[in-house]
Amino acid sequence: MRKYKVGLIGFSIGGQVFHAPFIVGNPGLELYKVTARKSDQKQLLQEKYPQAIAVQEADEILNDSLIDLVVIATSNDVHYALAKKALEAGKHVVVEKPFTNTSSEADDLIALAKSKGLLLTVHHNARFHSDFKTVKKVIDSGALGKLANYEARYDRFRNFLREGAWREKDLPGSGIHYDLGAHLIDQALQLFGKPEWVFADLRKQREGAQAVDDFEFILSYPTIKVSLKGQMLAKEPTARYAIYGQNGCFIKPGTDPQEAKLREGFLPHEDPNWGEEESIDYGRLSTIEDGIEHFETIVSERGTGSDFYANVLAVLEGESKLNITAEQARDVIRILEAAEQSWTEKRAISLTNELIAY
Repeated sequence: MRKYKVGLIGFSIGGQVFHAPFIVGNPGLELYKVTARKSDQKQLLQEKYPQAIAVQEADEILNDSLIDLVVIATSNDVHYALAKKALEAGKHVVVEKPFTNTSSEADDLIALAKSKGLLLTVHHNARFHSDFKTVKKVIDSGALGKLANYEARYDRFRNFLREGAWREKDLPGSGIHYDLGAHLIDQALQLFGKPEWVFADLRKQREGAQAVDDFEFILSYPTIKVSLKGQMLAKEPTARYAIYGQNGCFIKPGTDPQEAKLREGFLPHEDPNWGEEESIDYGRLSTIEDGIEHFETIVSERGTGSDFYANVLAVLEGESKLNITAEQARDVIRILEAAEQSWTEKRAISLTNELIAY
């Protein structure tokens, strides 16, 4: 198998934690060039990935004829411009989520990629998280009966603003609804398909906040209410997922362990137990059948972040179809747009004829 040369644009947390470790762990990919402007980024790149070439500017990647695949792990406000330049340069492209800031930008990139016959996908890696995979397994089992309510949340605690953080500035695509809410919307679409309408509550709650730091989306389906939430003032842990059906409920605490390991510098391909949760984070299934109550601890599925680039490689080799299509990622953006409209106008926004992949 040939090795596809990868150019990684962005070597802050996104590039360092969520992309480089999985790229180097894939035998069909070569981390060839990386934008590393700061001294600490250059030092880390040299220490962990000495085979990679550090460059100052994105154009040094985009204009390199040897590079096959460009990965964009920058701030959200430049996703569109960089992805467009990469596609125009004839490169296959991976974009960190959220895909773009607007659905019209996403539509432009989709059309451009199709016209050039290039791969275009978005890194919705939360599909490969242990907690979500476990929730999907329980739902698919039918143990809960007909579902009524699905709740998922990203609750964190940081009651101060991080100085210099672009996610906390008043910029296009900033705020935790774009950062974390995009994951939750993508997961809900995977589980339940197209919702009928969305209602949103978007707030700036911490002192001096410029960007949304508390959100709630309600996605309405004919028989299911989906509630997606996130905040920055949750001092005590909350349930990550709570699913309620006619036969009972499933409550899932804890979070996927992969990010914490990646931030500590561990590499997935070097750990045979990668993605395994601690038993304290296993979920609890509580049901009733024929008047008899049943309680069961559900062992979590393993997190498999490497599945993303494994699929990208399989597509490049002509062996598979994309698991995460640009159209799916575009629909996440369209729902985020509708959510912002909902909060501005204080009403539910219909999604009829608004989504293209579901």
